[in-house]
Amino acid sequence: MANVKEGFIPVTGGNVWYQISGNGPGIPLLVLHGGPGSKSSDSDPLRQLGTDRPIIHYDQLGCGKSDRPDDVALWTVERYVEELEQVIQELELEEFHILGHSWGTMLLAAYLFKKPEGVRSVIFSGPALDAQRWERDQRDYLKQFPKEVQETIEICERKQTTDSPEYKQAVKAFYKRHMCRVEPWPKEMEEEMKELNHQIYNFMWGASEFTVTGTLKNFDATGRLKEIEMPALFTCGRFDEATPEATEHYAGLVQDGEFHVFENSSHMPGIEEPEAYVETVREWLNRQELRPGA
Repeated sequence: MANVKEGFIPVTGGNVWYQISGNGPGIPLLVLHGGPGSKSSDSDPLRQLGTDRPIIHYDQLGCGKSDRPDDVALWTVERYVEELEQVIQELELEEFHILGHSWGTMLLAAYLFKKPEGVRSVIFSGPALDAQRWERDQRDYLKQFPKEVQETIEICERKQTTDSPEYKQAVKAFYKRHMCRVEPWPKEMEEEMKELNHQIYNFMWGASEFTVTGTLKNFDATGRLKEIEMPALFTCGRFDEATPEATEHYAGLVQDGEFHVFENSSHMPGIEEPEAYVETVREWLNRQELRPGA
C-alpha cells in the first residue's frame, strides 16, 4: 500500500517502532498487539482500511522492531499504559479508535480506566480481561484433548521442563485448535511465535496459555468494565482461547457493548478469516462515525 509512514518514538525505557498505513479521511485506528512480548503483524489485513482512515501499528517496548531492554522493572501494565499515552501524544492523535487484541485488550482496558480524551470507540478482539477465567477456560479446552497431551503438559509444567520438545509439541496441538486453525500455519505466524520475547511473556504471563504464574495472574478488569463509556465491540472466534461465553459476558458489562463471533476462527481471525475480520471492523468504525451527536 502506498502512503506508509514509519519511525521511532521515545518512550519510558527506550524507543518503539510505529507504522501508519494509509491516509484515508476517517478517524485513525490505533492497534494494540497481543503477547505480552509479541509484535505487530506485518501482514495485518486491517492495513487494507488505510484507504478509509490511517491505521496505526506500533511494537510495544521489548517487542518486534522496538528496542529490547532486559530490565524486568519495565514489564508492568502501568508502564505499557504510559507508553501508549506517549505514542498517542507523539503522533498528535486528538480523536481515534483503538483495537486491542488478546493481551492488548488488558492494556486497552487499563488505559480506558484512566478516562482518556479523544477515544471515539474501542474494539476488544479476543479479549483476555480476567486472567483467572482465561486459565480456567484453557483448562476446560485441554480436557477435550487426548490423555497423553494432557499428561505431557501437566508433567512438564510440574517438573518445569516446558522447554522440552514433548511439551512444545503438546502445546502446538492446543494452539492449532484454539489459537490459529489455518493448516499449515502461515510462515509469518511461525516467525511471530519464534520472535516472541520470552522474558516478557514468562514474567508477565507464565509458561503457557493455560498456566498463569506471572504478574498478570490476578489481572481482572470485569468489575470496572461498566466505567467504559464509549461504544465497544467485543469479538472472538468460535474456537477462540477467548471463549464466546467469556467474550459475550464482557460485552454485557459495558453500557454500549456489542458482541460478534467469527464462526470459522479461533484466536487469529485476521489470519483465519481476513475478509470477514476487515469487513466487521470497517462496518463498526464507519457506523460509529455516522452516529448522531458523535
